[in-house]
Amino acid sequence: MSEQVKLAVYSIARFVKTGERAPLPPGLPPELTQRRAGVFVSLKKRGQLRGCIGTIAPLTGSVAEEILRNAVSACSEDPRFDPVTEDELDELSCSVDVLAPEEPISDIGMLDPKKYGVVVTSGYRRGLLLPDLDGVDTAEEQVAIAMRKAGIYGGEPVKLARFEVVRYK
Repeated sequence: MSEQVKLAVYSIARFVKTGERAPLPPGLPPELTQRRAGVFVSLKKRGQLRGCIGTIAPLTGSVAEEILRNAVSACSEDPRFDPVTEDELDELSCSVDVLAPEEPISDIGMLDPKKYGVVVTSGYRRGLLLPDLDGVDTAEEQVAIAMRKAGIYGGEPVKLARFEVVRYK
């Protein structure tokens, strides 16, 4: 298990068991403490999504702090799911995606859903879809899902951006 995932699991277990947010543990590697980036934490239970929350751009001072924050959000604030209970902790698997900065693109042909995530923007609405997701095989599917997530409907003008991630399991 990667350091990123260990940190997310630690944060989730602490929050679910005590209701308290976990402090940063000592001795974390510099790539977690001296770098800032957007981070998504995804939870699965028996292979099915159980929670996924993240940030496109960093809101905290380090990747480690972003993981702690978003792990709690993934297990307790994803509006699609009830909060994770202590009984479920042993059944959960976790992944952490650390996002590279997004880059604007001019054409959907510049997307590859296996390599790039997408951000779709129309006015103040933004939708994001991570790359390399089961069942998302084309750039068109990827953009359509991100648009739905943002409440953007066909015919509305959109701006596209792509980003890469490093996924830790």
